Amino acid sequence: MRALIVYCHPDPGSFTAAVRDVVRDRLRAAGAEVRLLDLYARDFRPVLSRDEWQGYLDCPGNAGPVADDVAALRWCDTLIFVYPTWWYGLPAMLKGWLDRVLLPDVAFLMPDAGNATIRPGLHHVTRLGVFTTGGASRWLTLFVGAAGKRTLLRGVGALCAPGRRTAFAMHYLMDSSTPASRARHLRRVAQRMDRLIGPLPHAKEIRI
Repeated sequence: MRALIVYCHPDPGSFTAAVRDVVRDRLRAAGAEVRLLDLYARDFRPVLSRDEWQGYLDCPGNAGPVADDVAALRWCDTLIFVYPTWWYGLPAMLKGWLDRVLLPDVAFLMPDAGNATIRPGLHHVTRLGVFTTGGASRWLTLFVGAAGKRTLLRGVGALCAPGRRTAFAMHYLMDSSTPASRARHLRRVAQRMDRLIGPLPHAKEIRI
């Protein structure tokens, strides 16, 4: 298993960092190879520049400005996002990562003479995990539309392998959280991770 964690939080001491650590620990316990993209620590530039936009369809040159991130995305078979939910959606840093890295001929194929719509380009990703926190209640988040969850599990998920395994966990009401609620959530994250990284239904044992 080759797991890529895309982590986005400005505070190294945040609870989101604790969630990240549980995710990474469960992957390592399962024997996975793990790569971490810490967007704030790397000072990732989230703004799609004019030059990048003008070269957006220039493949493979479009991947040049974010070559390391594209290489990590192509390397992984397990993709996991860990971030705080702000205004019901993704932090600007993480949304910018999607804008700049999930490119044509990387994450999807553009329409052409034989295809009227885009086609998935991440069929090598068989596991997709989303772990987040938020200040609003679960009810209010769902009422507004849970935009971040929808973008990642549905939008990015549609580009991944058919039959992909997914996992999601969110600690709601973070502003009134307690040590007990945070501990429960970390246990929940560990449980969801164990289910996510278990053997896939179609996996076959190879004996030598």
